[in-house]
Amino acid sequence: MASPTQKARLENKVAIVTGGARGIGECIVRLFVKHGAKVVIADVIDDLGELVCQDLGAEFASFIHCDVTNESDIENVINTTIAKHGKLDIMVNNAGTLDAPKLSILDNEKSDFERVVSVNLTGVFLGTKHAARVMIPKCSGSIITTASICSVIGGVASHAYVSSKHAVVGLAKNAAAELGKYQIRVNCVSPYVIPTPMTLKFHNIDESSSVYSNLNGKTLRPQDIANAALFLASDESGYVSGHNLVVDGGYTVQNPAFGLFSLKP
Repeated sequence: MASPTQKARLENKVAIVTGGARGIGECIVRLFVKHGAKVVIADVIDDLGELVCQDLGAEFASFIHCDVTNESDIENVINTTIAKHGKLDIMVNNAGTLDAPKLSILDNEKSDFERVVSVNLTGVFLGTKHAARVMIPKCSGSIITTASICSVIGGVASHAYVSSKHAVVGLAKNAAAELGKYQIRVNCVSPYVIPTPMTLKFHNIDESSSVYSNLNGKTLRPQDIANAALFLASDESGYVSGHNLVVDGGYTVQNPAFGLFSLKP
């Protein structure tokens, strides 16, 4: 819970976090609980999800097995949350996956492309759809999707991953345009490279490896993304919708040619 000197920014809120058993999702879950929310973790990694709930306490966090590509699983998570808590204020579509880093499109298999898109895009569509189903009658809610810097640039990850992350931003914008009349806000958070188990495996690095940072001396951590999600979930961002909040220290705005040529008087 929030400290005595810190205002709880999600007091009496109910949230669902897909992919909340580890990595960025787990960090979001813990921060949301710290700020007064009741959180439902939806994930396929049952043991880790249950451990997080045990650590936080059953009063504050619960776990439901959920494959985000399965619509009946998503429906079950939403319906169970409503049955237990009576409402849903915040939906965080955080579950995601990567495929092998095959640089040539000629080496990419259709089955791998479809698997990544199924989790990263279809899963977000289903989470947004069924969150909206229960938020519309209440005329309130915040839907947040974890995207990536791959939503605004290319050449960083696989074709499937980059395609899926561009697509979820488009989905969020379209949903924001539709759901605004119900006072439902829809936004994305796009992180730079974070040393989570998934990204470490993809880039073939370990936690001790250094990742280039445009902000000299600073390293992006899951907590930074959780802080961004907290802002978008809270009333502080009450007029923010259809936005892609890029958390990359300025990486995606720099010109790689900058500094190569000196300007002489």
